[in-house]
Amino acid sequence: GEDRAQKAAEQAISSQLLDITIDGARGILFNITGGPSLTLMEVNQAAAIIKETAHPDVNLIFGAVIDPNMGDDLRITVIATGFDQAGMRSASSQSQQRYDPTRVVQAPTFGESIEASGSQKVNDTVFEPRVIDTRDLNVPAFLRNRLNDSK
Repeated sequence: GEDRAQKAAEQAISSQLLDITIDGARGILFNITGGPSLTLMEVNQAAAIIKETAHPDVNLIFGAVIDPNMGDDLRITVIATGFDQAGMRSASSQSQQRYDPTRVVQAPTFGESIEASGSQKVNDTVFEPRVIDTRDLNVPAFLRNRLNDSK
């Protein structure tokens, strides 16, 4: 419909599924896919909206694909990089631990459980070795060869 490129670009950069926004991104790669009715003007509209949100000196690279199966729909894929740490929005509200060079960590001995911060117990997990049949063709050849060489 009207302004479909603008709406598609806004949805692509403001999705709630994203970990971060593209605000301040210094490198953006985007692809716009549409039917035969996709115009260069629509590609430019989408690029302008995406560029507005990014860093003023953004390196913006785009691609356009005409897919007859899309009909009147548009699909925009955006990949952004080169963020400043200050501009990033965290996906979770959990605070991250900072590195403390004075903190002493005791390494557990075999079979012993260690006590983690918050008085939670962390137990060692014991993994049983798996026997692999070297004649099984579902096992990749490099693994079968490695097993045959070690015999």
